[in-house]
Amino acid sequence: MRPKVAIVHNEPSPGRYDAMGEGKAVRGVLDEVEAVHRALAEAGYPVFRVPLHPPLEQVKGTLRVLEADLVFNLFEGFDGCPETEAVVADMLASFGLPYTGCSGSALALALDKVKAKALLEASGIATPRYQLLSPDTTSLFHLRYPCIVKPCAEDASHGLTEDSVVNDPASLQRQVARVSKLFGGKALVEEFLEGKEFNATIMGNREPIVMPISEIEYSLPPTKPRFFTFAAKWEPDSIYFQCANPICPAEIWTELREHIVETAAAAFRLLGCRGYARVDMRMDAEGRLMVLEVNPNPDISPGCGAARQAEAAGMTYGQFIERIVQLALERGSDENQNPGDG
Repeated sequence: MRPKVAIVHNEPSPGRYDAMGEGKAVRGVLDEVEAVHRALAEAGYPVFRVPLHPPLEQVKGTLRVLEADLVFNLFEGFDGCPETEAVVADMLASFGLPYTGCSGSALALALDKVKAKALLEASGIATPRYQLLSPDTTSLFHLRYPCIVKPCAEDASHGLTEDSVVNDPASLQRQVARVSKLFGGKALVEEFLEGKEFNATIMGNREPIVMPISEIEYSLPPTKPRFFTFAAKWEPDSIYFQCANPICPAEIWTELREHIVETAAAAFRLLGCRGYARVDMRMDAEGRLMVLEVNPNPDISPGCGAARQAEAAGMTYGQFIERIVQLALERGSDENQNPGDG
């Protein structure tokens, strides 16, 4: 008898992201839920959906009485409150419910991009030089242009437009002010890397396996900065969506492939990831590979990077989803046997 699976996810509702024109990213979870539900049902799993609504106290009540053998965790945080993604994972753990993907601690650490980058640096994993700035502290800027200005605690490319890459003090001030206002905090400013861009999905618990690597090739006009904006992921009519082309498997030399695999696996382990995650990397002008960020529980919709890489590894979409389930069950079994581990 296959385990009974509850797909837990946030129910999209109008909020902050809609107000800034980025609501598509929030609603995108429903396509992911539909695809996962279909894959599990076709594989013979008893499966049902559990949409979550704020406040968190209500979520706790819902999860406490959940009758399922496994939770397929597709919760991405409530609109404007990305930190709630980690809180819900911690709730699942506290109720003893086996769940897919990464732990609350890994989700919280990866969301705090400054803390994650500091940990990467301290462990000898290269990452772009950075500063945390507010509109009042841009005079302290000491990096080299060009730079990219990002929210310091957001997912799904929120806040990233072609104007995010800055080349002078005026544009830096403008973008830091914009990000600080829209996302309610300081801005993460990084030196912008202009070399090749790669990402790799990692699957596993104690022994993670790196899926075939993707390279993002850009065919943008020379006047536009080459990076993965919000539009590149969510707006099919935009030039960024049409000119950001994933190549998987990446056509790269063996030494670089091995270096990417080693770096991705090291970053996965360092942030305490389990189940599945994606590591985004880029090369600088001298060809040095650097980690941009680690993404626990990335989008696993058909056609997205993780599913594409699983397909390149020889898996159907259904097999990919089943593997995520198996990893969650293996992890639950390990934790029951070793409650002090992990």
